Amino acid sequence: MRLFLSVDLPEDLTEPVADLQAEFEDASGLNFTNPEQAHITIKFLGDVEQSRLPELTEELEAAVSDADVSPFTARFGGLGVFPDLEYISVVWLGVEEGDEELTRLHEAIESRTTAMGFEPESHDCTPHVTLARMEHAGGKELVQKLVREREPTVGETLIEEVRLTESTLTPEGPEYSTVDTVPLECS
Repeated sequence: MRLFLSVDLPEDLTEPVADLQAEFEDASGLNFTNPEQAHITIKFLGDVEQSRLPELTEELEAAVSDADVSPFTARFGGLGVFPDLEYISVVWLGVEEGDEELTRLHEAIESRTTAMGFEPESHDCTPHVTLARMEHAGGKELVQKLVREREPTVGETLIEEVRLTESTLTPEGPEYSTVDTVPLECS
């Protein structure tokens, strides 16, 4: 099973995410993500044997407890790219509010999953929603212009859980399904 841990955006933000992606439609070389599957990846785990799911769920519950994050509001806005504007591989929507809570969740989950033998992240945590991946630089100048000039606000939602998500790769793109959920604790 190809797994990751995520916080999903609600259905009512699908249209605003799609509208934001539409601003980039003239930028050649972009491969857009499905706005109906918009999420923040907390930790990518990769291929995991099904026999490890009980241990993984137990450690995820412990990590959420370690993070000590109550349900919180996340507001999505602003644009950015990875790794930088000169070499763009990912175009993303930022988190204007709630990024501290998401970072605490990431750090607690990172600690628990690396102790289980999963690969540590090779970069700092930047909570974001991936809008598109850049396959070639044909539309680079338009992407640079929009990222520099636009400060969109997409909306907000109450984050109440972390999901263990399975990603199945298909010719049409990845399909996601929830394997388990861990609610955030109310303090």
